[in-house]
Amino acid sequence: MLRGISPLFSPELLATLYEMGHGDEIVLADAHFPGHSTNDLVIRADGLEIEDLLGAILPLFALDNYVEDPVAMMACVPGDEPDPDVERGYRAVIDAHAPGTPPIHFIERFAFYERAAAAYAVVMTGDTRKYANVILKKGVS
Repeated sequence: MLRGISPLFSPELLATLYEMGHGDEIVLADAHFPGHSTNDLVIRADGLEIEDLLGAILPLFALDNYVEDPVAMMACVPGDEPDPDVERGYRAVIDAHAPGTPPIHFIERFAFYERAAAAYAVVMTGDTRKYANVILKKGVS
């Protein structure tokens, strides 16, 4: 084990976060997300909730403060209702580790898939909440 590094990190995830450069994006995807058909680099984090993983990542990962939307979520399809606890939980983690981060930006479902396809990696979690997917854009420290 490494001191100060969350045990939620797999070696692959920790290496991926390290390899990413300014402006690269990583998707923390719920268990329903089509990660393997969307992106070539998929990291498995089965059994983990996105909120917990976000809390492990943000102490090590600077969000991009040169863009208006360093954090983005998938918008609900018309007719679906979002779970407000998802955004509220993410916001609490973001505020604890990256105060001053702009509001979470919401992206239409298929536009989110396109952005995920261009992302550096997709992390497939065990989070079963609908619309729990989130994209983080890496900044500089």
